[in-house]
Amino acid sequence: MTEQSGQAGPDIRDDRAAGKLLAYVDGEAAGVIVYFVLDGAPAALVAVHTVVEQGHEGKGIGGALVKEFYSMAAREGVPVVPLCPYAAKWASRHPDEAPEAPAELVERAKKELAAHPELY
Repeated sequence: MTEQSGQAGPDIRDDRAAGKLLAYVDGEAAGVIVYFVLDGAPAALVAVHTVVEQGHEGKGIGGALVKEFYSMAAREGVPVVPLCPYAAKWASRHPDEAPEAPAELVERAKKELAAHPELY
């Protein structure tokens, strides 16, 4: 569990094989970032879609997921490409925690997603 504003935050788990960063609250699924790994040089983690389950909205679940996604990428030494509108908005509000990906990497990620819509 992570701490947020004095309250226990969600339990966040990475399921790399499924391309999902999952948040749980009291053992119940609360949210997810669907993502894929963009191979190549440089590699990147690409956030495609963020969902917060009904009943968990407005509790910081989405923000906690995106923050952990950026932290995960930093630990792996790769940038994040936030194709998900929620992740992109979060990144624009937290530039100190969410470095901007190079434009050519963003374009490569968009092409990969267009060629493989099942990644969404």
